[in-house]
Amino acid sequence: MNRVTQAAKAKTAPPPQHVAAAQDAFRENETLLSGLDTSLAGLDEEQITERLERDGINEVSHEKPPHWSIQLLRAFNNPFIIVLLILAAVQIFVTPDDLSGPIIIAVMVGISVLLSFTQEFRSSQAAEKLKAMVRNTATVTRRASDGHSERIEVPVNELVVGDIVHLAAGDMVPADLRLLNAKDLFISQAILTGESLPVEKAGPAQAHAVDSGAHGAQKGNPLDLPTVCYMGTNVVSGTAAAVVVATGPRTYLGSLASTLVGERVQTSFDRGVKSVSWLLIRFMLVMVPVVLGIQWYKHGFLEALMFALSVAVGLTPEMLPLIVTANLAKGALAMSKRKVVVKRLNAIQNFGAMDVLCTDKTGTLTLDKIVLERHLDLDGEDSDDALEYGYLNSHFQTGLKNLMDKAVLAHRDLEPIVARYRVVDEIPFDFQRRRMSVVLANGDGQHLLVCKGAVEEMLAIATTERRGDEIVPLTDERRREIKAMTRRLNEDGLRVLVVAIKQQPPSNRTYGVADETELTAVGCLAFLDPPKDTAATAIAALHHHGVEVKVITGDNEAVTRKICREVGLDVEHSAQGRDIEPLDDDALDELVKRTAVFAKMSPLQKARVVKSLQRQGHTVGFLGDGINDAPALREADVGISVDTATDIAKESADIILLEKNLMVLEEGVVEGRVTFGNIIKYIKMTASSNFGNVLSMVVASFFLPFLPMLPLQVLVLNLLYDISQLSIPFDRMDEEYLRKPRKWDASDIGRFMVWIGPTSSVFDITTFLLLWYVFGANGAEHQSFFQSGWFIESLLTQTLVVHMIRTRRIPFLQSVAAAPVLGLTTAIIVIGMIIPFTGVGTKIGMVHLPDAYFGWLAATVVAYCALTQAVKVLYMRRYRGWL
Repeated sequence: MNRVTQAAKAKTAPPPQHVAAAQDAFRENETLLSGLDTSLAGLDEEQITERLERDGINEVSHEKPPHWSIQLLRAFNNPFIIVLLILAAVQIFVTPDDLSGPIIIAVMVGISVLLSFTQEFRSSQAAEKLKAMVRNTATVTRRASDGHSERIEVPVNELVVGDIVHLAAGDMVPADLRLLNAKDLFISQAILTGESLPVEKAGPAQAHAVDSGAHGAQKGNPLDLPTVCYMGTNVVSGTAAAVVVATGPRTYLGSLASTLVGERVQTSFDRGVKSVSWLLIRFMLVMVPVVLGIQWYKHGFLEALMFALSVAVGLTPEMLPLIVTANLAKGALAMSKRKVVVKRLNAIQNFGAMDVLCTDKTGTLTLDKIVLERHLDLDGEDSDDALEYGYLNSHFQTGLKNLMDKAVLAHRDLEPIVARYRVVDEIPFDFQRRRMSVVLANGDGQHLLVCKGAVEEMLAIATTERRGDEIVPLTDERRREIKAMTRRLNEDGLRVLVVAIKQQPPSNRTYGVADETELTAVGCLAFLDPPKDTAATAIAALHHHGVEVKVITGDNEAVTRKICREVGLDVEHSAQGRDIEPLDDDALDELVKRTAVFAKMSPLQKARVVKSLQRQGHTVGFLGDGINDAPALREADVGISVDTATDIAKESADIILLEKNLMVLEEGVVEGRVTFGNIIKYIKMTASSNFGNVLSMVVASFFLPFLPMLPLQVLVLNLLYDISQLSIPFDRMDEEYLRKPRKWDASDIGRFMVWIGPTSSVFDITTFLLLWYVFGANGAEHQSFFQSGWFIESLLTQTLVVHMIRTRRIPFLQSVAAAPVLGLTTAIIVIGMIIPFTGVGTKIGMVHLPDAYFGWLAATVVAYCALTQAVKVLYMRRYRGWL
């Protein structure tokens, strides 16, 4: 890199508020060059140096991932992790000799942080891929030190505004360019628009000659401008000379890159976890001071503080970060078996919560392959003549064969016809004529000119038409009828070409455009990117699971409506990018609410639609594979791409499909709901159980002359219960739960705690009364007996609540947990019941319990299950939901 480039490296121009190239789309060449202070002779070294220093190098905005140490610190940015670390620090400070509690907390926090950090560390920055895309060279005309002009190759990042650039087939467009002149220039803009067919581009004089309304494109989608080529697109065929009008961040591509840097927006998952976390922390901040105050009054500050700390740990679902991450990791593993790669674990829950899927058309609903759908005569009836002559034209042309030529040539059964002809001459395609011809000889003493091109242009040069076996004059009335017929085909999403022929005596001269006169129109060829066989089935399956599908594409409206209609989508309301551009947010929200099909959309317009849906409370998924989809992929709650997508799209996405198939998406949605359901199970189980336990402790504190449970016993109880929860990621969900999208609802969790928590407290209190009055544990000398009895009862009811809460049905009878859940909860119950009879129990202050106690315990557990089921039924009737 030279001295000037290095100096310019630090310069970063602000991204454009509009597409700079669009402003110069139709200015006269001389006026444009003068305004840019350049000429066809190119810039000199002094001008280049000055512009590099002014504008910076020709490189799009980018940022590097933060250092691993910063990413590690971010993994601690979780409300529960912070609370747990504070509690552990206080415990170490108060009782430095007893580290059992802090060690348990440290293990839980460490595993959760490590899993989260690993995921983020693997993620790369999307804008880096944009930067890598344009590391190339460009051919420019510049003035040497002696004043003469020369064509040279320069690194793309050294281009400046005013450089004269030369394009040829295979080149990547190195900056935003305004064409000065062009010959047979076709540009593939698929990377920006998603359209599979290359588009024709020309200088302003040529564009005016073909389309007198070209200025209108300036007010619509700038990608439709025929005189402008955009950075990152590539030349399919032809040559051109152009002037650079925008570089780096000021280019269209640069404006997209600027939307991909910085912090990502919070997704549905992030907002949900945050709201639930703060709800539970508020409960803890209310309950812990109450317990501390009561115990301080009865037992002194130090003992009260230790007990209050153990209650705080008990109220804090310290396993939440670990359980959430484990659930998501389990979901990612299950989805990988369905050919889905999960980049960001949080996206799995968003997948399940998704109630609107926005998808591109090309390659998702369609085969991403142009096929010859129909070959017709001029009355719209099937015609083999049109196909045969079209095949000859496509076969014998020597230029680059476009996608429609390849679709015609797919009819290999016509190969024998080709053998009868030899090529004499060719009249290549150009932008003004919009047609191309081949001249053939077949030994009958005549030359056959076969011409294929756009409808308007072909009908203008045809004077006769073939109707059956007759050749009849082509009248103006017939031209109007043929145009009406082809217009109907266009409205059905088909792209139409007309085929015409001309027989004439052989000539030794070179054939030219003047020979394309007095042709006989034969018929039409109609092309389509057809829908996939699985698309309609997949959309129906997504609707069955409560997911609305909206199509957002850069392709044209007629084609998009046709495909959407065929796959079962509602096309009553559709909109184009130009309809959306002038709308404010409120008007856009109204439009988006009733519209299912969006066509001719720019990248930032796609992102606006996604944000509009989110404002309306939807969890939005976006499926796309081009650079034009990157801003929307990043804005969506879950961005979905495919392994064949552009690098930038894959890096912007959260989930990558190994095959572009909506059926895979439907399976992913179900897996996401299973994952979310299991997370909610844990939160509701733990929150309600912990709340019930603390409520019981508060009640016991009023009348007991001793602690209802020692701080260490509370920690062991909490640890055993937490271990029983580790199997939840492997549980199954009831079928009815999977039928509709599921979202975080902190108010529902708070309500659930208030209903189910006190249910367990009822039996805690009956156990207190049993131990106090029946077994005589009513003094300080019997506190170990009391604590042992409540420890076992509390553990059993807490563990059994796993089975009560995991389903809205009757547990064990109508819905049985997965084997890992059954096995682990049973093991914890057995361990809990034998602890008082072991040396471990003795060390934590427990004593043996009489056999009679276990009879009462069995009755308590049965009554607890019955009451919980009754409360569950009442709760579901009132709130029409469970999990």
